[in-house]
Amino acid sequence: MLELRFHGRGGQGAVTSAELLAQSAIAKGIYAQAFPSFGPERRGAPVVAFARISEQPIRNRTAVRHPNIVLVLDPSILRIVNTADGLPPDGIHIINTTKTIAELREEFGDKIGPNAVTLDANHIAQEEIGRKITNTTMLGALLRATNIVDKDILIEKLKERFGRIADGNIRSLNRAFEECCIEKKEG
Repeated sequence: MLELRFHGRGGQGAVTSAELLAQSAIAKGIYAQAFPSFGPERRGAPVVAFARISEQPIRNRTAVRHPNIVLVLDPSILRIVNTADGLPPDGIHIINTTKTIAELREEFGDKIGPNAVTLDANHIAQEEIGRKITNTTMLGALLRATNIVDKDILIEKLKERFGRIADGNIRSLNRAFEECCIEKKEG
């Protein structure tokens, strides 16, 4: 079973990202779930969302404590939460940032996961969608790093979810897929 944790702020689409990923996995014919965890429901407040994907039925409904993959939709979250908490040695940490992986490691040390993926999702989303809502952009980096679901299925789910504004989200996803930087530890 793959477990994912999405860190963001209200209004950035962390919950939507988890839902779209789960819907894409289910459309592929495997089991999935997605659910949020947040305090005061207001734009800008920290939000955590979770997703699980498995070939077998998923019975666990608790928060993801030991994720295989963590996505950070807002880089300011790194200053207040250790988003790498619970990541295993082969875990993947996908971060929206303008910084290089080396700069992040220098600033945050072991709070950056062992296998890091970075991209300037804010810039891509602003150019392609017209707003810094990074959910679909981050999913593009996730697909590049993991191939967790079929890109074509995810694009179909984007079309269903976003309707007439899907094109910008699809462009954002595709650009992130191409532009993200991946650092995987050997061994």
